[in-house]
Formats: sequence, C-alpha cells, structure tokens
Amino acid sequence: MKHLCCSKLLMLMLFTVTTLFAGLSDKSAILYYGDNISYPMVGIHDYIIVQPSNTNVYTHGFDVYKDKMYAYVSIGEIDKDIDEYKDINKSWIIGTNKAWKSDVLDLTNPDYQKFLFSKMIEPQIKRGFKNFFFDTLDSYEFVAKTPEQKERSKESLIHIIKTFHKRYPHAKLIINRGFEIIDTVHNDVTAVLFESYFNGVQGQKASYYDVNDSSREWLNKELAKVQKYKLDIIAVDYLPFEQLETQKADKLVNDLQKKGFIPYVTTQDLSTYGKSSKNALKREILTLVDTSNTYLMETGAHLYGALPLEYLGYIQKLYDINQPLPKLENMQQYAGVIVWLPKSYTDSQKLVSWLTQVKDAGIKIVFAGNFGLEDTNLLNNFGIKSKSFAQPSNNINSILMKDKMMGYEMDPPLFYSGSFISISSGKALYSIKDSAGHTATLAALMPWGGFALENSFMTTIDDDNIWTINPFEFFQKAFRLKKIPVPDTTTQNGKRIFFSHIDGDAIMNRVEWNPKLFSGEVILSDFLKKYHVPISVSIVGAEVDPNGLYPKISPQLQKIVKNIYKLPNIEGATHTFSHPFFWQELKNGDLAPKYRLKPKGYKFSLAYEISGMLQEINEKYYPKNKLPKAHMLFWSGNCMPQQNAISYVYEHHILNMNGGDTYIMNSHPWLSYIAPYGIERGEYYQIYTGAQDENVYTNDWKGPYWGFKNTIQTFKLTNSPRRFKPIDVYYHYYSASKRASYNALKYVYDWVIKQDTNPIFTSEYIPKAMDYYTVSLAQENGETLLSGFKDLKTVRIEKKDAAVNLTNSKNIAGYNHFENHTYVHAGTQTELLLKEASAREYQTIPYLVSANGRIKDFKQTDKKLHLILESHLPVKLQLFIPQRCHYKLTTGYKKTVQKNNVISFNYKHHKKVTIDAICR
Repeated sequence: MKHLCCSKLLMLMLFTVTTLFAGLSDKSAILYYGDNISYPMVGIHDYIIVQPSNTNVYTHGFDVYKDKMYAYVSIGEIDKDIDEYKDINKSWIIGTNKAWKSDVLDLTNPDYQKFLFSKMIEPQIKRGFKNFFFDTLDSYEFVAKTPEQKERSKESLIHIIKTFHKRYPHAKLIINRGFEIIDTVHNDVTAVLFESYFNGVQGQKASYYDVNDSSREWLNKELAKVQKYKLDIIAVDYLPFEQLETQKADKLVNDLQKKGFIPYVTTQDLSTYGKSSKNALKREILTLVDTSNTYLMETGAHLYGALPLEYLGYIQKLYDINQPLPKLENMQQYAGVIVWLPKSYTDSQKLVSWLTQVKDAGIKIVFAGNFGLEDTNLLNNFGIKSKSFAQPSNNINSILMKDKMMGYEMDPPLFYSGSFISISSGKALYSIKDSAGHTATLAALMPWGGFALENSFMTTIDDDNIWTINPFEFFQKAFRLKKIPVPDTTTQNGKRIFFSHIDGDAIMNRVEWNPKLFSGEVILSDFLKKYHVPISVSIVGAEVDPNGLYPKISPQLQKIVKNIYKLPNIEGATHTFSHPFFWQELKNGDLAPKYRLKPKGYKFSLAYEISGMLQEINEKYYPKNKLPKAHMLFWSGNCMPQQNAISYVYEHHILNMNGGDTYIMNSHPWLSYIAPYGIERGEYYQIYTGAQDENVYTNDWKGPYWGFKNTIQTFKLTNSPRRFKPIDVYYHYYSASKRASYNALKYVYDWVIKQDTNPIFTSEYIPKAMDYYTVSLAQENGETLLSGFKDLKTVRIEKKDAAVNLTNSKNIAGYNHFENHTYVHAGTQTELLLKEASAREYQTIPYLVSANGRIKDFKQTDKKLHLILESHLPVKLQLFIPQRCHYKLTTGYKKTVQKNNVISFNYKHHKKVTIDAICR
C-alpha cells in the first residue's frame, strides 16, 4: 500500500464518540501483505485486507474467511516488480512516485481502465476473492498540472468505482481516502481507509515520524465528508516493529478508537500482525524438529506433542531446524517455542543466539527431552548451569523434589545420563541426587518457559513411549497459556460424534464360509443395509474397473458398487485407482510400479488417481440424482502424502482423510497411542482418522482376526477422562472375508449404535477438523469471541458445571455437561460470543441441552427460542425449559421429564423437527 498521506497534509476529524476502551463488539481491521497467513491471527477481524499475490486461495482458512477478506488493488500506480507490469503500455505511464519507486498511470485512458478490470480485478474474482481494497486513488495529483486535468482524473476514478459496483453488485469495496469523490461514490463503498493520523511512515526506507497538528486539521475536514454517510473509517498508523508490543502501540490504538475510527497500528511493510480494537489470542506453538533422518509425520514432536497442545486449544506448527531460523518479525503469531530435537543441533551458538532473541521478545520457550545443544554451557543466560562427570553414578540416593505434575502415566525411572543441571531461578519440578552427592534438576518451570529432560519428560519401555510429566499442565504452565474455551471436533450439540468410513481394499475377496460370495457383497447386505447409520464408502479403481486387475469379475464388482451407492445412508469416496503404498515416492508426478498396484498398461497419473476416480464414481456408480456428489479421498498405503499430493487435493476442492495411528488399548493405555487431529503440509492439513482400522488391530491382517473388537477399548479410552476423539468405525471390505473379523465388525457396530452419539458422515467431520486449525478467538472482560465456526460447532470449557450467560452471549444454542467438561453448542453463524455465567444466571432462558442432529436454523432472545434440527436418524433431543415457559415441537415424539427442568423428546420417524419455546 502506498502511503499517500506522506505527499500532502494528513487527515481526520474529532468525532463525538464516547468509547474509551476496545471491546469484543467493536469492529476491527488488519492489513497483512505477507504470505503464509495465520488465520488464527487474522480471522477475528471484520476487515482483512491482503495482498492477493501472496494469498493462497485454496487453503481452508481462505474458504472460511473469504467473506471478510479484501484483495489489494493499486488503481493509480503500479510497481515494476509485479507480474502484470509486463502488460503495461508505456503510454499509460504519466509520472513516478519517487518515494515508492512506482509508476503513476493515466486513469483517463480507456485502455488502461480495461486493463485494470481484465488483468487486476477479474483474475482475483475468478480465484475466489469477493471483496476489494482500492489503493492509490489520488496518485494523479502527483502529475496533474491543471484543474482540468485533475477533474478528468477524478471523473475517471468515479467511473472506475461505479463500473466495479455495477459489474460486481455483491462485492464490498474499501477505498484509500478518495475524499474528493466520496459525495458521488459513498453508496458504492463499504468503508474508507486512511493512513497516518498520529504516526506515519514515508518511503520504502521506512522513515517513521509523528504527524503534526496542521496535518490532522486537514484530515479532520476531509473525513467530515465521510462521517455524514455513516461509513466505517479505518485508520492505519505506523510504528517500528520493536514498538508494536509496547504501551505506546496500545495507547495509539486507544487514541484512534476514541476518535471514532477502526484502528490499526502496524509496520511499514504491512507483513506483520499489528494491533486493532480487538486482537486474536495467539494459538500457535512453533516446534523445532529435525527431519534429516525421519519424515515430519514420524517426529516425536508430532507423534506425542501435538495432542496435548490441541486439547488445550493450541496448534503445533512444526519447523525443520535444517531451514534458516525464522526472523523475529515473522514470529508474532506464536504463543511459544518448543525445542524438540532428537540430537544436538550442530550449530549450538547459532541456536542459543536465536533463542535468546526469542526469550528477550517475551516468547516463552520449552526444551522437550533435551536441550538440543552440544554445549549446554551456552545456557548460562537462561539461568541454567550444566556439568558432566567422567564417571557418573547411576545409584540414585534420593529424590529431592517431585512436583505433583510428575508421575503422570508412570514415575520417572531413577536413572540419568550424568549431566547435572542446576537452576538459578524458577521452580524445580523434579530434582534428584546420586550416591556421590551430585544433584540434577531435570524438570523446571523458568521465567522464560521451562524444560523437562530425559526420563522426566517421557520414558520408553519396549515400543511404548510414556509420559512421566503431565504434558497438559506442563505446557500450559511453561508457556503461561490462557485456559481458553476450546474449539472441539469430538462433539456436536452435546453428543459425541460418530462416523464410519471404509477403505476400498479387497472388495473382490472371497468369503471363507461361502466362496461364491465377495466380501463387498457381505459388507453391503449385512452391514450397510442393516445399520442405518451414515457410512462413507470408498473403492480402489483398479479392483473394480474392467481395465484393472480383475477384468473377468469386474461386472459383478461394479454392480456391487452401484448397489452400495444407491443406499441413502452411504456417501462415496475414492481410495485411489492404483492404491499407492508409499506416497513419499511420488516424483515429478509419477510413482514407480513397485510402490503401487500394477494394472496392465496403466501409466500413473495423480489426476486420474484422485479427480479421475471421483468423476468415475459420480458418473458410473452414483445414481444420477444423488447429492452431494462424492468429493473425498481416503489416503492409501502408508498415508503419508507429501506437499505435491496434498496441494492437488486442496486445489481441486477435495476433502482428505486417513493416517494418524490412534489405537490406544488396555494393553497400552498411553497418550502416545492417540494421534492429533491432523498434520500440516505447507499451508494445508491432512486430517487423521478418529481411530485405526482393523488391519492394525489384527497385526497387519496376520491375526487374531477378531482383533477389531479392541477398537471399543480405543473408543472408551479416547472418551474418558478426556474426550480426545469422536467414534470412528474404520475398516476395509476384507473384514467380511473371515468369520472372526466379520463377527468382530458386527460386535463393534452393535456396541456403537447403543451409545448416545451424534451420527454424521465423514464428509461432515473432515471440515470440522479443518476448522480447528483456522478458528480465531479474542478474550476480554470475561468474554470470548470466536470466529471461523463454519462447520465446527462446539466449544469445550474444562469445567464440570460451567454455565453460559445466554442473555449476553451470541449465537449460543445451549450446552451440556459430561464428566469434567462442558460442551457449548454454536448456532448457525460462523461467529459466536461466549460469556460464562453463575448457576443462577442460566436458569431463565430455554436452551438446547443435547441433540443427535445439526442445527439448521436458530434464533434466540431472552424470551424465545426457535430451533430447527436435522439428523441422519430419528431425532433425539433434550431441552432446558424454565417453569415459566411453554414449548411447541413437531409432533410424533415420546416425552420424558427429567430433573432440573430438562425434558427429553425422542422421535420414532422424524429426522427434521422444529422447536419453539416461549417464556412469559
């Protein structure tokens, strides 16, 4: 953005506004022109202005927030380093903005006007942008010499804006200044932005300055023209980066807001996350890992560290230590840094120097397992002293200190490697002494964060990795993380989510008790038709296609697939065509035959494996009028797609799932056997399953074939004492090929349908998990504003009997308690305001306690509740109805009155019901 305010006197007027402090109901704005946008940082704002060339439009975050996003377009100037510059006709250039080294363009030229729409605006519309921010509107003032020239340019500017509004009547438009034309275009714009009311910046060299009073007087007069049209006014002021986190920046925000503006304070290059009237809580944790000898998905940090962070409501951002360490200016979104390295970092001095900058910037640091340094003496400035002994004693004489957070899954084994640690400040969590009198503090909370070393962090017994420190409490206290209402993917409307999905392997297997039957036939007749729950079913193209592996039986298999997809409780997905075994071996768009199935004559194509197979499912196997069409990929083989494959999926708007290895059981009841929600690949996420498939429970299909029964242990252990996962019944067609595995699958389904769940399709779960990583929230004065709840509709409060002040909250349909958690249900909007309440406050308004469906319509006041619920099964719901209220529901239910004014309504047939409750 060109800072045109530098070219003449600056602006603004003294509005008669009484707001002294920012609140969550106040509008806010952010201008972020960098790449790799952190949606948890920007999503909370009402206006999100971005540089479209730096914005990936295929990410989930863009899809969630695009209604609030504005694409930057320079109207009166063009930079020489952008791609479109090559298409500029030199005759359009009428001058130069020397401060920004850009060319000023002739707004009056019809050919340039056509270029502006065809090359600068329309391509962004096609990419997905809905709204725009027009900058450099009055650059013509640099070169216009006469009143006539200025008037012609002004009229052309009006024409451009009017044409934009006519072509895109539903688009919203922000303009930078444009005071001289506001009387004519005020109905065509949503907001007016201006710069430098108190603090400005000039030129690319970032010369920051204080704006003088005469400049503000001029601004006040010009902005008076805008105020009378009641348009939002966004005021952008500038400070050096090192001042963004100071009281000076806070005061600047407050002073701008007192003038009646939507404030934004940032740096010259607009690639930092500045401050506005409301600001996002930092949810991301940068985690340093080493992928030189292992894949990202297999790093200990991801396998074990992501889950506890996600449960707390935070997001692990893995960063390979072999890359250049990030600049401090690019770390604003991080609530902390974890050093989780399996071996000593080769350049210890460089790492410590960087960590010192991070510490001095106030970002907390955690060392996980070890310090990751060859020379721990470099940590003296961290209040840590280390000393090694040539012959350390393994005979532990005593435990000097053991905090209550130690011994989480088991006590730390009484062993250490001989490095003796002492701390000069902080709080020791675990300290030991050996028989020689050597002492070591192996875990501690420090002013800058904390550390837990060796067996005081995790220990390994055989193949089991076991937490010896409570990771939830340790991370929360070391990072000083706020206890926030957590976006929750496990629950919907107070009931645990249940979904089921089938990988397409071995539809052609013969059934051992009747070799005439295919396993796919048995799955169809005995499971998909019998259990009337939503199930997502994929196929492997090479197994059913006439040009695949089994051309002789292909007609029979295709008939089975068609009959499967005819069922109303079934949705389709692809498990690819040739079932890649090792996705990381995909090179230059090709995968060697040894890494996949080998249909005769098949040349590998990533497009055909995914999009091609979905097209075949929808055109060859799906009923013509069945909606929605199949748009999911279940990863095959080792489920380790790299950036090339995951990018393809997102660029073609295909949902993806599989991977994760969640199979915690009574025989190994450790957190390390529970996977997080997913893993980041570039700017995209691979979403993991809720539990593992029968192949894992049967030891890679070697037996025992009844092993899938143990998935019920997984469902129980991921539900209590903490609910980590939804229920996911996940298996292959070959489960129907053996009597033992058939009976195990039936046992699992019979158990699941007896549970009190909210059944959904897999295609409904995946976007919920994706939402988790982009939800943005802000907190103030006991309230929490959460934005980005597109498909995810649950917030978890870690309190047993938490209540919600429904009068002062917004878009909250109700809440339900389970063990030590309270699950809050969001309504139909993507933004909700949550205010907790005392026990007395929540007894006055009717609300939804629980339901086995989704909310299709929701309205609530202090006297009335209106709900429309829709479910895949006959509706079951509970309502809290105060005694002074009466209600009306769709007929056909059985009512049960419970305690505390809660009433249950169970329908025998209805899958969609309307509820109205009215209070006197």
